[in-house]
Amino acid sequence: MAIDGVTLQILANHCAAATESMAHTLVRTAHSTFVKETEDFTTGLTTVAGKTFASPFDLGATWFIGLDYERALKLVESYEEGDVCMTNDPYSGFVCTHSPDLHIWHPIFHDGEVVCFAVGHVHNTDVGGAVPASLSRANVEVFQEGVRVPPSKLYRAGKLNQELVDVILMNVRMPEQNWGDLKAQIASVRTGARKVKEMIERFGIDVFREGTEMLLDHAEKQARRLIRKIPNGEYFFADYMDEDSVDGYPCRIAVNMVVKDEEIIFDFSESDPQVTASLNIPTGGNPRHVLLMIPYQYVLYTMDPTVFLNYGLLRPASSIIPEGSLVNPKYPAAVGMRSLGVMRLQSCLMGAFSQALPDLIPAGQGDGGPLINVRTTDVKTGRKLMANLNPITGGAGATAFRDGTEGSGAYFGFLKNTPVEINEAEVPVKILRYGLERDSCGAGKWRGGNGTMLEFQTFSPNTTITARNRDRSHFTSWGAQGGAAGAASSFFLNPGTDREINLGNTDVVTIDPGDIIRIASSGAGGWGDPLERDPERVLSDVRCGFISLENAKTDYQVVIRNDEVVVDETCALRKKARQNAPEPNGNGGFGFNQYRREFEEMWTLANYSALTKAISRLPVDWRFFVKHQVFSRIQLLDDHSRIGDGSEVMTILRGLAEEYPDIADVLR
Repeated sequence: MAIDGVTLQILANHCAAATESMAHTLVRTAHSTFVKETEDFTTGLTTVAGKTFASPFDLGATWFIGLDYERALKLVESYEEGDVCMTNDPYSGFVCTHSPDLHIWHPIFHDGEVVCFAVGHVHNTDVGGAVPASLSRANVEVFQEGVRVPPSKLYRAGKLNQELVDVILMNVRMPEQNWGDLKAQIASVRTGARKVKEMIERFGIDVFREGTEMLLDHAEKQARRLIRKIPNGEYFFADYMDEDSVDGYPCRIAVNMVVKDEEIIFDFSESDPQVTASLNIPTGGNPRHVLLMIPYQYVLYTMDPTVFLNYGLLRPASSIIPEGSLVNPKYPAAVGMRSLGVMRLQSCLMGAFSQALPDLIPAGQGDGGPLINVRTTDVKTGRKLMANLNPITGGAGATAFRDGTEGSGAYFGFLKNTPVEINEAEVPVKILRYGLERDSCGAGKWRGGNGTMLEFQTFSPNTTITARNRDRSHFTSWGAQGGAAGAASSFFLNPGTDREINLGNTDVVTIDPGDIIRIASSGAGGWGDPLERDPERVLSDVRCGFISLENAKTDYQVVIRNDEVVVDETCALRKKARQNAPEPNGNGGFGFNQYRREFEEMWTLANYSALTKAISRLPVDWRFFVKHQVFSRIQLLDDHSRIGDGSEVMTILRGLAEEYPDIADVLR
């Protein structure tokens, strides 16, 4: 049956509206702050084969558009009316990407046949495990990350599997919260089923069946049309997480993006091996896994906001993800903080796209601020409480035509903040300050957005703070086209007192009554030469509290006195700064902070290439160990021995071959 373009667009609108209704049902009935306020959830509709063909526009997380449920669906032997299935196991079907994300799916029948599935997930505040909120960089195996359920029937033919529910709730810290959110999910997929049946009644089953497949085909055509507008070529970019383990070495994700006509390949072969921390990204070897494709979809949507947001967008793209690497870890590697790994992966892809589309793609986004969870005791009632306070989001990167958004852009831009009043009502904390972090933005003709800052006090002993995704204390967001990098993030206990402690990238800390936590995300990178910024814009930034008088002068060479720009002094400073400006560094106009520049003087592209090629031949269990051995030994070399052409790495590897005969043949 031929479906004309107008009918297809109407069907697409109805499908999107159905998922919006699912999302509204979920957000109105959820129990946890993380779902009903922060909105870390998804809803969707998939084909019988598990390909997502509809997602909401306005509610929920945007990372999972086009999520492929196929492998998870096949792990359930058969389906019948009234079934609701679930999983939160990252290694069963690879639809779930860490244990707090509980995915469910509900088969929708017509005349005894499954015609599609209503699907979705919520991020549970806690699913048990070693630490409150379940996730920590320190976890080294998935077993530490809470209770895991393989694809199972939560409802079988409409009857609740109470034993399964009891097992789940016995293993979590806030069972009433988890059960409340799960019931909201169930209501959501049942809403989806009603909406689908209404569509079938309106359009007919034949139009609905064919139309859902055509939605995918149309999105693929849209994607190919847009890719043709991207110049053919290879675009390489790398970025780093501060540490690959507790007190470890930097963790690198690198991508070589190859654009050819109407297809794109993302080659992650020079990324680090899987790590003994929870930063690994569980893709199951799927070259189109949605976690690998988030920036790609963002770019397509930026190029054309009318694209259909479904799995079809992913078909023209593919990834090379070696097994045993950070982007394709082997079981039972910990994956709980895969969100930090994914944020750095997004930074890499955006860096690659910014070379191909410099006038469209923003500079590096601010991140490194965590999702803050508090586990404490209510002094009045003695009740144990746990809740998410707020996502400490970074600012958005500057572009060729505007400043970055303050505090609400970046890779977690879809997460909503929770009002202070709700936080204080639900958890016994006192919010002292919540706002923008001044001077965190990267300078440029267009400056990056400032990050956010939260300062709060708790009142019970043994209060545990979980700061998930802490990073960017060392490697900060990058500037573009001559713009500067953003400032580093920060995490302090009792700031400004004689008991002040810099917590760095610590992500779990236990504090005492009356202690104060202050935490801030990094700012975003700037775009273009800061000396080209209009001095009046600099003055406006000072007035708004975005930057200080000191940074106005040092970053922009703008002198402000008595709330006015001193024109003569500003012109003189800018003239001198232009005369003394260093030659272009040949890195494509990227602005990196001093820490990264110094690190890459030792860890050049050639050195990294030599290391990754060598360890990729090793058994998986050896790779992380050998990386750390090389890192520790290269630091001991004198300046004369640091050539940067890969030879020093090869010399160290040959030495390791002598020490460890089991891997000698591989390393030589």
